[in-house]
Order: sequence, then C-alpha cells, then structure tokens
Amino acid sequence: MSTRRPIVAANWKMNKTQPETAEFLSAFLPLLGPACASDVVIVPPFTSVPKASEFLRNHPVVGLGAQNMHPKPNGAFTGEIGAPFLVDLGVTHVVLGHSERRQYFAESDAFINEKVRAALAAGLTPILCIGETLEERDAGRLEAVCRTQLQGGLALVAADAAPKVVIAYEPVWAIGTGRTASPAQAQEAHAFVRSVLADLFGHAIAGQIRIQYGGSMKPDNAVELMAQPDVDGGLIGGASLQPESFFAIIKAAAESVA
Repeated sequence: MSTRRPIVAANWKMNKTQPETAEFLSAFLPLLGPACASDVVIVPPFTSVPKASEFLRNHPVVGLGAQNMHPKPNGAFTGEIGAPFLVDLGVTHVVLGHSERRQYFAESDAFINEKVRAALAAGLTPILCIGETLEERDAGRLEAVCRTQLQGGLALVAADAAPKVVIAYEPVWAIGTGRTASPAQAQEAHAFVRSVLADLFGHAIAGQIRIQYGGSMKPDNAVELMAQPDVDGGLIGGASLQPESFFAIIKAAAESVA
C-alpha cells in the first residue's frame, strides 16, 4: 500500500461568485469534521479567492488554490497575477498547465515550467497538469505526449524540490465529456508517469510524488479509480461544484488508504 497521502482538489474553473463561494464552504466544511485522510484543496476563480480565504486561511485540513499564475512576481503584465499576490491571500496551491490553458491560451511547456519554478520559489505547491487529447491517444502517442510535458514542465526543478510538486494526469478527452478512463487505463497512464518521474529524479523521489487523476472523476467512479496503486487523488471539475458530491469523492479517497 502506498504511503502517499491522497490529494483531492476542487477546480471550479469559471464558476462561483463570492456569495456562492461562501454558501459552498459554509455547507462543505462542516462535513469534513476535525480530521481528514487526504489533503483537500479548493480552487476558486480569482475573484472568489479572497472570500474563500476568509474560510480557509490557516485551515487545518483544507488548502486554498489558484487556477493560474504568472511566472514574474510583478510588473507590466496586464490581467495577470504573480505569486506574491496569491501568497498574500493565503493561497497554498496553484494549478498550472491545465489543458484549457494549453488549448485556449497556447501555453507552452517552457512557459508552464517558468510558472512551476516560480511557484516553488514562492513556497506554493504547483499542481502540474499533463495529458493527451483523443487524437493523440488514438494515434498511440499517450506516452510521447506525457513524457514531453513532464520533461518540459519539470525542467530545472531540483530533485529535492520535486516531491513538493503534484502531477495531475488529465486525459483531455475525458474532461467535461462524461467519458472517463477505466481504472485500468488510469493506472496504466499513472504508472507510466511515475516511470518518467523516476527517469528524471530517481525511483525513491518518484515514489513520493503524488499523481492525481483529472478526467471526469465522480462519486460513482472515485472509489475504483483511487484504489489503483498509482492514483493519489483527483483534480475534480464538475463534481466539485456541489458540497455533497465533492465530499463523497473525499470519502472515496479515505477508503483508498484505509
């Protein structure tokens, strides 16, 4: 059994205003109780980060995430947010390289790598997203795509800093489509990701790095997915928008380490 502590993150994407954030957290936090078997992160849109911070700053169980950040700490980058601004609000984690950022905003592995290193330097935990499209999977390029994204995204990251990074494997074809990789497919991909991490940092460090699954995980498939030996939690989209649904996935993570 893995000794890695699962991490379950709620990526709300462009959803939830400040009042909706307060409503969610008021209902969700009492469900957790004083102890939790996994790390939990709430990742609201930027405008709701301050409201979430009111609930989560220094929370013993739940961290606060941001959906993106600029690699520079400040400067003439209109519309962007640097790490010091996030830290100031009590942010602990930041999602980087999400497939939607890669697809809609043409973010490159090199640019994502700058963000990963800036996040680590600021004391933030990067959640580095990788994964293949349906076309790439059908063409047999899953391994090539994931290897390239890992090597690019983690370039110049020191081995002793690598365990601080969380990897989120997100098969792009399973995001928001209702399709989900089977547990066997998820495990196969996660095991490959861990093998690449071993190539980069050695087997001991690769064994410490947590790899989330990020493709339409829901309460009805979470237990089976997180029972896989290399699946260390989930980066949850749509199913994280309702407190009870998200809590059910957290309970599934607890079962995976019971």
